[in-house]
Amino acid sequence: MFIDREAELAQLSHLYASDRAELFILYGRRRVGKTELLRAFSADKPHIFFIATLSSDAEQLAGFSQQVYGFSHGSAPDGFTFPTWEAAFRALAEVPLQTKPIIILDEFTYLISGNKAIPSILQKVWDEILKDIPVMMVLCGSYIGMMETEVLGYRAPLYGRRTASNLLQPLDLPDAALFYPLYTPQDQFLAWAVLGGMPYYLRTFSDQYDLTTNIRQHILDPHTGALFNEPRLLLMEELREPRNYFSILRAIAQGRTRLSEITQASGVGTVNSVARYLDILQQMRLITRRVPASENQPEKSKKGLYQIDDHFLRFWFRYVHPNQGQFDLGLTDSIFEGRILPDLDHFASAAFEEAAQGFVAHLAQQGQLTFLPERIGGWWDRDAEIDVVAFSHAEKTALVGECKWSKHPLGTNILNALKTKAQVMTARTGIETVRYALFARSGFTPALEELAKAEGVGLYHVEEMVRAGRW
Repeated sequence: MFIDREAELAQLSHLYASDRAELFILYGRRRVGKTELLRAFSADKPHIFFIATLSSDAEQLAGFSQQVYGFSHGSAPDGFTFPTWEAAFRALAEVPLQTKPIIILDEFTYLISGNKAIPSILQKVWDEILKDIPVMMVLCGSYIGMMETEVLGYRAPLYGRRTASNLLQPLDLPDAALFYPLYTPQDQFLAWAVLGGMPYYLRTFSDQYDLTTNIRQHILDPHTGALFNEPRLLLMEELREPRNYFSILRAIAQGRTRLSEITQASGVGTVNSVARYLDILQQMRLITRRVPASENQPEKSKKGLYQIDDHFLRFWFRYVHPNQGQFDLGLTDSIFEGRILPDLDHFASAAFEEAAQGFVAHLAQQGQLTFLPERIGGWWDRDAEIDVVAFSHAEKTALVGECKWSKHPLGTNILNALKTKAQVMTARTGIETVRYALFARSGFTPALEELAKAEGVGLYHVEEMVRAGRW
């Protein structure tokens, strides 16, 4: 089952349809679906699909040589290999060109790790031969930092050669919900709140079973759970000193979001050393430093809060990692019933705010706001906190919203409280016109619906957020 990625497939198809050579760079976190996207795109086209591994450089060259020779000649003799990577890349100019061939080098960073010269060798062959023939080459990698420095960076040998690139993002809520057509919108949201937008994780759950069964079976079971050790294995492969990073991620998952709080809770070292670890986690797109949406210079703001981006990592470091010993002792039921289930709605509330911010962005894209926002996020200072804010400093207008992942319908008191917080915000930001919106799990009271209609307040149910753009 391949879901969505319509924009990404359209981008690839547009490049393929050109009459020139294309060098496309695709990168993104592991499990985000890069390989599946490329398989779906290339399935009905002539292609070489080479997936690099952690084997030796000689073995990588032999494997690539077999595919290149086999593509041109139908099969390759046992043990055949080109003498050098340059010879192998030059051989790409000899593949049949009646129809534009696609050459995919997946896990390209593994090739670089085994042979630092490969980008320079490819750049030489590209400049001398490949750029002048109708071929589409795709370089794909999971180590975001290495792709950005060794392939896309200004000092990289291949700098200036790419014709397009894409940092593949996790699926948003409406697309993730498509994995579970049998679930209610509330359970579709909760599955996304737990697993995030990584297709690999989303495929692990089945809507033939309820959400709690999926969590217990696939995340919490140390013996059969496919996701029980997933973050540990991935991060240990990608990080030096994984113990320190684990301590930092656990601290953030437990609600320590300021640098000083993370430093104290993690016990890793000084504020400066923790800041360096946080910078690396940001480069890996594992965490984000959030600032109020009204900040004009986010990088200089002193109000920054750190957040784990990936929902599943957030869940794992909040519930699995701290209780690893108890799971190993067979206490899964006790941990789930006593620690996870009572806290699950609170855990999901952060994802609900993210979903609401994404939904406001969707409204803006559809032209359904009365202004063009410059930034969308949250807003806070020492006196007030607002879940959703869409700012336009140019128009001195903002939309402010409150999110409640509550089992009870929202009443007029929620709107009144939001108006009070908005007064604090407008006094601090210079905003003159404010629009209001409320986002609810369980709907709204008749009194609030009547008041909202009279005042033009937007009321949005989780079902609308799940189905955004999918009606």
